[in-house]
Amino acid sequence: MTTTFTRTRASRGTRRRHPYRNAVPFLAQLAVWAGAAGVLALWWSDTTSVVGPAGWLTGAGRITGLLAGYACAVLLALMARVPLLDHTVGTDRLARWHAWGGRCTVSLALAHTLLIIWGYSLTSHTDVVGQTATLVLHYPDLLKGTAGFLLFVATGVLSARAARRRLSYETWHYLHFATYLAVFLTFGHQLSNGADFVGNRSAQAAWYALFLGVAALLAWYRFAVPLRRGLRHRLRVSAIHPEAPGVVSVHLTGEHLDELGGRPGQFLRWRFLTRGLWWTANPYSLSAPAHPDHLRITVKTAGGHSAALARLAPGTRVWAEGPYGGFTADRRTAPKVLLLAGGVGITPLRTLFETLPGQVTLVYRARRPDDLALRGELDAIAAHRRATVHYVVDEPATYSSPLTARALTNLVPDLAAHDVYLCGPPGMAHAAIRALREAGVPARRIHHESFAF
Repeated sequence: MTTTFTRTRASRGTRRRHPYRNAVPFLAQLAVWAGAAGVLALWWSDTTSVVGPAGWLTGAGRITGLLAGYACAVLLALMARVPLLDHTVGTDRLARWHAWGGRCTVSLALAHTLLIIWGYSLTSHTDVVGQTATLVLHYPDLLKGTAGFLLFVATGVLSARAARRRLSYETWHYLHFATYLAVFLTFGHQLSNGADFVGNRSAQAAWYALFLGVAALLAWYRFAVPLRRGLRHRLRVSAIHPEAPGVVSVHLTGEHLDELGGRPGQFLRWRFLTRGLWWTANPYSLSAPAHPDHLRITVKTAGGHSAALARLAPGTRVWAEGPYGGFTADRRTAPKVLLLAGGVGITPLRTLFETLPGQVTLVYRARRPDDLALRGELDAIAAHRRATVHYVVDEPATYSSPLTARALTNLVPDLAAHDVYLCGPPGMAHAAIRALREAGVPARRIHHESFAF
């Protein structure tokens, strides 16, 4: 099922790109690795010699403990929602860094625990069980440190893919707040028991500065800013409009909405202040360019939270956190752009389809024709800007088209010369990336945010 309008070349003018967009990811990673090198330097400066198996085990335990503590600060900083990082690195990329770092942190903490117990047991010539009891019960702050370690392990287990699939987004999100308590419990243990901190005022000051700085970022961007914006913008639901089976648009009005700065392709975290929804803030993309007086999101039923949005009453108060994400025009590098959407992934691409300058082609895939949400708007945009839009559905089979390099090239003959903005379900996104790479599109020109956290 394909609708095509005559292609013409529109203006090549583009919005000025963020001057630090390409540099920030590299500088952020450089800063993280430089900090890790500093942690290793701290251990080196405080270690005169390492002798025998007990010394090697204890030394390795000290190193892994220092790195685990440092990694805790990095993990929290990555999820502090600092706009500079979020808008340049991208929310989904930060989430992947956070997930990888979380696995490393749990592994380091586990290695630290086992190595220290083993090393101390060799030094004191005791068994491992007895040494564990001595450390936990008689060393200052180590009982709290043990509780924090167990919280880290529990969070890591619940974040594993197999366990995550069994949890709702809201439950998984709030379980992660346990990491704040875990960091608090282990922080005192590090300063009280860490051989590299005891009596070393400079190291203690640096550790306090690191963690207090991260705490300030979290307090400001995750709590103070959302609270201030909620009070200032006074968002309310104005209407609910069905778009397709199981898909609704939520229209919102408010004050000073131009100050939010939401750009096409970005999303916000929405907290609807009504029974059953007030306690969680879920991410939904803007499905129309932001207006000073109103905003719109389009949501597909995929769980209890999204299903409840269809029943929202006009006048419901809303708090919005954001905008977040780097899925914007800033990523564009070529004059031609392909927007490739799957299902409700059309929502951020609809705003880009309307606003991106130059030659833009939209390919929108869905299961059935009735599932093509916002189709009337897309047709109107295509007609207005004389762009091309292709609709591809699985049913009926007459209009189906495989997601392969050949099929995409048939729709967009000069595909390799395009930037591609991609948004859809994980399976569709993975297949699309594979097909695009086979069609010759460089990886740097495939722009994708999963919006699955």
